[in-house]
Amino acid sequence: MTGSGRRAWWARLALVLAALALLGLVLVAATRALWLLLVVALAVVVVVGAGYSFLALRGWRRTVCLVVVLAVPPGLVVLLALNGLVLPLLTCAAVLVLAVGAGRVALTPEAGAERMPERVVPPPRHPFIVMNPRSGGGKVARFDLRAKAEALGAEVVVLGGPGFVDVAELARQAVARGADLLGVAGGDGTQALVAGVAADLDVPLVVISAGTRNHFALDLGLDRDDPSRCLTALGADAVELRVDLGVIAGRAFVNNASFGAYAVAVQTPGYREDKARTTLDVLPDLLNGARGPGLRVEVDGKVAHHPQAVLVSDNPYGLGDLAGLGRRPRLDTGRLGVVWVTAASARQAVGMLRGATRHGLVARTAREVLVSSEAPEIPVGIDGEPVVVPTPVRCTVRPKALRVRVPRDRPGVPPRRPVWGWAQLVHLAASSRRGGRR
Repeated sequence: MTGSGRRAWWARLALVLAALALLGLVLVAATRALWLLLVVALAVVVVVGAGYSFLALRGWRRTVCLVVVLAVPPGLVVLLALNGLVLPLLTCAAVLVLAVGAGRVALTPEAGAERMPERVVPPPRHPFIVMNPRSGGGKVARFDLRAKAEALGAEVVVLGGPGFVDVAELARQAVARGADLLGVAGGDGTQALVAGVAADLDVPLVVISAGTRNHFALDLGLDRDDPSRCLTALGADAVELRVDLGVIAGRAFVNNASFGAYAVAVQTPGYREDKARTTLDVLPDLLNGARGPGLRVEVDGKVAHHPQAVLVSDNPYGLGDLAGLGRRPRLDTGRLGVVWVTAASARQAVGMLRGATRHGLVARTAREVLVSSEAPEIPVGIDGEPVVVPTPVRCTVRPKALRVRVPRDRPGVPPRRPVWGWAQLVHLAASSRRGGRR
């Protein structure tokens, strides 16, 4: 059986299980207590509404919404237990969970189609690595990265001490002295600075996942739990990838540049110490348009006015989940991804974040994106780093400009999260049968 045939059978199984779960709920309602199921439905609506309001409000009203979200589910469980409905409803819920699991298997794309071309390369003669000891909560020291890199013949510079250090200039000076490979152990912002130098001087880059989130390392398939494994790329068992490099206002970026809602949050004092609290604090004003400059986005001659958030990425993200924008399937398409959001309410904004609706969400790919504003300068989050840049802001891509050396043996890129939809399942379930009749 082919891969598409197996996926079609998984889709049929998901639909059958979903129908069984729905039938079970109907039988419970008909034979036990219809009013109780109506109470359950009402409780779900109340919890969801309180969750939306929690994001859009602040002060005592946000606290009340949080109490509702936390208190209603336990009370509902007690009510169901007193009426003997816990087991039947748990059974229906379990069947529905199995249906969702089968549906995700059916909608997951085939593996292996998204691998980037690799080229076997010899070891470098004079590698140069910059390490930020503060990144990732001290991963450089915790994994003894300096000693391990020096044991492999690398020249290592550990950042520290008072004053500003120009990381890009350090990299340029190293190449002028004869370095034939540049490496970075730090966050994505530091990776981008050195990546720009590596692309300009046509020397390979080694990415060491010593940052907090390491999104670039994730999309390269590197080990984010043990950054010392990335040092294998300094030896003979390494391959080279050719990837694109994003450019915004003359500055390189390896992940994305964000405007509007997220950029304002990044600029807020205290964001690095407590990102979740800071985002929750600024979200109400951003949803209502009370904070942040008005934006204008131009992509391939089409213009969008006053989006609340814009994300321009070095290659497009998979959009199964807007909140995470989890990963990019490839880094060598030669295109920018651009997503902008215009939400009329907190309900619509949260619905987009959950992937429940696409109203107000536009996704495109382009080689150039222009973001302008009536303000002379706007805040931008470039690979998570807060920057203020003059308008208009031009974003472009340099196709396959960056040579990245990675270990041949690495975890690899995780499977792409499937984009959920019952309509897609029905289409997939029927596709194999139609193909057989043809």
